[in-house]
Formats: sequence, C-alpha cells, structure tokens
Amino acid sequence: MSEKIKTLLEALPYIKTFSGSTFVIKYGGAAMEEEDLKKEFARDVVLLKYVGIHPVIVHGGGPEIGRMLNDLQIPTKFVDGLRVTDEKTLEVVEMVLSGHINKEIVKNISDMGGKAIGLSGKDGKLLTAKRVEGKDIGLVGEIVDVNVDIIKSISRHGYIPVIAPIAHGIDGNSYNINADTAAGSIAKALTAEKLILLTDVKGVLDKEGDILSTLREAEIKTLIKNKTISGGMIPKVDCCINALHGGVKGAHIIDGKIPHAILLEVFTDSGIGTQITGGI
Repeated sequence: MSEKIKTLLEALPYIKTFSGSTFVIKYGGAAMEEEDLKKEFARDVVLLKYVGIHPVIVHGGGPEIGRMLNDLQIPTKFVDGLRVTDEKTLEVVEMVLSGHINKEIVKNISDMGGKAIGLSGKDGKLLTAKRVEGKDIGLVGEIVDVNVDIIKSISRHGYIPVIAPIAHGIDGNSYNINADTAAGSIAKALTAEKLILLTDVKGVLDKEGDILSTLREAEIKTLIKNKTISGGMIPKVDCCINALHGGVKGAHIIDGKIPHAILLEVFTDSGIGTQITGGI
C-alpha cells in the first residue's frame, strides 16, 4: 500500500503542471495489436482526460493494412519507411484506418468510461496535404494545414479526438499520411505540451543497447552521424525535432509494449523512454 501512495504522490506535481495542456499521442505498434494493451491504452487516455489533460490520438495501422492488402493480393512496397500508395492501396488504407481501427479505438475508450469522437483527416478538411515531392511513392502526402478549430472544439466539449491519418489534398486527391508525421504536424499546430510516439522499442538506444533517457537536438545530430541512431528511428527523431521547432515543449519516444507506458513516462520522475528537448 505504501508503494501505491508513493506513486500517487510522485504523480501529483506532474498532474498539477500538465492539467489544461494538450498531449498529442501517436498510437501504433504492438499496443494496437495485443488485446490487453489496447484496453490499457484506452484506460490511460481516459485517465489523462479526467485529470484535466487533453489527449489527441493519431493512430497508425500498418500491420492490419498489410494483412488486408495481402488477402486482396495487392502488392505493396516501402520507400524510406513510407508505403507506396496507388489508388487501390489507398482505398484499402482508408477502409482499414478510418473504418475498423478508428472505430475500435473509439469503442475501447467508451468501454473505459471516456468519450471519444473518431475522425478521418478528410473530415472538415481537418488535415490538408500535398503530394510528397522527390519520391515516386504515389498518393503519399505531407501536411500543409491542420484545422485546429475542429480538434479544440471536440476537446473543449469533453471528448477525445481519435484521428486517422488520411488527408484532403490541395489537388483534390486523398492522401495517405505517415502517422508519426501526422502526429507531429498536429502537435505543432496545437502548440501541444507534449508529442508522444508509441513504438515497439524502449526509446532511443546507445551503441550498448541502453536507453538514452534525455536527448537534446544537438546530441541527436551527433548520434545520427555516428550511426548510433539509424534506420526507422531517424524519421521518428526528425518528427520530434520538427515538432519542437514548432513550439511543442517536449517530445517522447516510448515503448508501447510496456503496460501504462504513457502514465509511467509523464507522471514519474524517471520515466521509461526517451524525452527529446530543444537546445544544445
């Protein structure tokens, strides 16, 4: 019992500090695949809402999209971590993200006593995008505008926005948006307190495999040069740095496979993942 009291007391100053602020959370990886983790994630974001924090959920769905494309015998490939998206692929992506996954997250939050509204980035032109330049990857976009009024209105009325990263194109097309990128753009537009990326790794690791609990932008550049940070982690840290440049106060990369990862990262002194901050 004393440990539970200690944990609550440790969380109290963080709850006080962050009450009234906005957290943009990219939800993906194993946390979206395992039933227990799905429920725990929903319970955690409901708790955030109840203590006065405004969570905004931006979700991926790569594994489920991949399974559906395979079932339909639609070939798929990736370039620099982005799924090459033609019209048939986009139709599947939109069906899986805006349909099944989005509505399941909304239901899970409701089951845990919260209120959520599911949205596609196309709804009300919530997300506006243009085609990614310099890469032959089809209908993959980068965000040029976020309609923050929709998100703020939903949050203000006590609901949790759950956003599928499909965007309205300035050319009239629909675009598939990388979920990390979408979350970063939304966090910037909202000037969020925090951007939190749930992944399937512990955070940013050093060459010995130990977690780096805090990193500044200048340190990240050095770690990329010496290849300590490589592969799929590079776009994630770039997304975090971009968000910080846009006014987000803190960015976190955490392991979504750890139960209650979000709460442990933001409400405890030690945290569990990597926090990225601006400056040198």
